[in-house]
Amino acid sequence: MKSYHSLSQVRSDIASGTITCVELVQGYLSNITSKNTDLNALSEVYEEEALVQAAEVQEKINNGSAGRLAGMVITIKDVYCHNGHTLQSASKILDGFKSQFTATPIQRLLDEDAIIIGRNNCDEFAMGSSNENSVYGPVKNAVGKNKVPGGSSGGSAVAVQAEMCLVSIGSDTGGSVRQPASFCGVIGFKPTYGRISRHGLTAYASSFDCVGVLAHSVEDTALVLEIAAGPDEYDHTVSTTNVPAYSKAPEWAEKFSVVSFENINSHEAIDSAVKQSVDRVFDKIETLGNRIHKVDFTYLNYVLPTYYILTTAEASANLSRFDGVKYGYRTENAKDLDSMYRKTRTEGFGEEVVKRILLGTYVLSEGFYDAYYTKAQKVRRLIRDEMKSLLENNDFIVMPTAPTPAFDLNSHDRNPLEMYLEDIFTVQASLAGLPCISIPNGTDENGLPIGIQVICNSFEEEKLLSFSKYLKEHIL
Repeated sequence: MKSYHSLSQVRSDIASGTITCVELVQGYLSNITSKNTDLNALSEVYEEEALVQAAEVQEKINNGSAGRLAGMVITIKDVYCHNGHTLQSASKILDGFKSQFTATPIQRLLDEDAIIIGRNNCDEFAMGSSNENSVYGPVKNAVGKNKVPGGSSGGSAVAVQAEMCLVSIGSDTGGSVRQPASFCGVIGFKPTYGRISRHGLTAYASSFDCVGVLAHSVEDTALVLEIAAGPDEYDHTVSTTNVPAYSKAPEWAEKFSVVSFENINSHEAIDSAVKQSVDRVFDKIETLGNRIHKVDFTYLNYVLPTYYILTTAEASANLSRFDGVKYGYRTENAKDLDSMYRKTRTEGFGEEVVKRILLGTYVLSEGFYDAYYTKAQKVRRLIRDEMKSLLENNDFIVMPTAPTPAFDLNSHDRNPLEMYLEDIFTVQASLAGLPCISIPNGTDENGLPIGIQVICNSFEEEKLLSFSKYLKEHIL
């Protein structure tokens, strides 16, 4: 099958008769068959269902009643409810569970005739930066079989990277869409917190979790956002702010001012190739007559502790519902109710999830709540205020997406701090609830992709997407 990197390419070929929706899905299924055994990006493939759906969409195209996403073949991360389909969050604790409804953002895409071809492997309960923490086994990066794809939406990123779908819907809590997008050489987009409903998204950290998009093109990202965003009666945290026509955002045609965090660009964790790639971008921006505001990010040393204290606390509360009583896995070795709870959770949760639940329970416990959780909330506010203050006087913050390109499988197993450090450039936007995007920015000497991240102020996605398209076409 021909490679497609945008829905407009697909629709053009369908209109000309070069391909049908059924043949398109067959092509993606062929790619999945030949690649997924090695890459492990999809944990389940909806072969028959996708072909039936494709035939129905093709009929709608023929009679002129097709939705705006007709011809877009997508995958969804294994954290979204999809009525009648398995939802496992890559965890043993949800063995045998099937969704009884469809997540709001997924339903909105289906209503516009997107075709779901399967669900993606991910880190268990979206906790991880390498997609090695999964009951299905690790996902592998298509550019290097011994390399991680990033996490937690690693399967989603690889599915787009390896052309198993056109677009994938991931989730981003602290960089879980952007970091794998950087590692896999695709676009990864996180909207403003509350821009898209979280109804039907398995909760990890409720005040951070965002629906995210992985794609080849900014245009497809904008269209998916436009359709998925907006109020939802099932989610009281979703914004009622007007949803612009993101897909019709004007071409960027003006000078701009960007923030460069000097202590990030020179951070000890940053790889030399990543530093060179971001330096080239700033040089080009300056050469074109735009302003670069160089500052140090005041709270850089506090972003990771703040993020992990708050997210583990929320995870401890959210994951208490998985107890073997109502659904999912239940131990066969229980003697009484107490041992049923204890053994079910011990056997059902993986090591990383257990670690985060324990840490979260600790920081919420009596005697430590004010010392850790309350203080972290105060620091979060300081981080948010500094980010928003900088964006009041500048258009964007530009910085690396991740400190390194993709690293080797199993290379960070013995040092969890090394793994957590992979999030150091993505968690700022998550703590502040700001929209951001990772765009491919070349490769290192080994051909491993590198991403660059752009952040803007709350609910300025239209501006961000317009600028991202300009950046991709004229600077990167």
